[in-house]
Amino acid sequence: MDLGLLYPTRDCGEADFAELCRRLDPAIGLGFAYAEWGETVGDLGELDAAGQTAAVREIGAPERLTRAADAFATTPDVVSWACSSCSFTRGLDGARAQAAALATHLGVPASSTSLAYLAALERLDAGRVALASVYHPDLTALFTAFLAEAGVTTVHAVSAGAGSDRELAAWGPERITELAVAADHEDAQAVLVPETALHTTPLVTGLEARLRKPVLPATAVTVWDALDRLGAVPVRDGLGTLFTDGAGLRRPSSSSS
Repeated sequence: MDLGLLYPTRDCGEADFAELCRRLDPAIGLGFAYAEWGETVGDLGELDAAGQTAAVREIGAPERLTRAADAFATTPDVVSWACSSCSFTRGLDGARAQAAALATHLGVPASSTSLAYLAALERLDAGRVALASVYHPDLTALFTAFLAEAGVTTVHAVSAGAGSDRELAAWGPERITELAVAADHEDAQAVLVPETALHTTPLVTGLEARLRKPVLPATAVTVWDALDRLGAVPVRDGLGTLFTDGAGLRRPSSSSS
């Protein structure tokens, strides 16, 4: 089974995806193709909040994604636009349009990290979340609005105001842990960490033990959702709630987000 990930920047979080897939099942094939940033985007970390929002909206244009998908060496069995902000900034309809364009273009199931969050929260029956956001507060608010469109309430959110995805890829375990702990709230049924550049696979089990609730990093939800669309999610200890033997999960509905 081959999982195709569209990704925004080379040499950031790919190793975390590879580690997760290897620990789930070494037979999972993993391929990357890269969407192109807009011609006016230089260093994302140097842009102000409005500039960052415009840049991530631009790269998520469906025509950019389908063009990037042509770079896969072979057609994958399932594809996901593996970027949180580049999918939620267009709203729920925009995220669905991205996935629909990819599915039509490649002829395979398609999703994105943002849609994966909705699928995971539905499966967990979790309607109240805490948000450990690496983004500027303006981008955090857009993700909160995206979740609200799908009926998910954000009870608490923190915003780290980080710059580029390359900066985020260099974050160590302590900084990621501090962000997740700061975001947690007693009313939250899950803690979301929406950034695919972060290296979170080795941390999720410890975070769930500490916070006593599901912790959903972007890498984990993206891979889980893609495999779930193929009906092929492995059960593995040590990789968080989504990959346990049905603990905390309800049966899938007949339709997907």
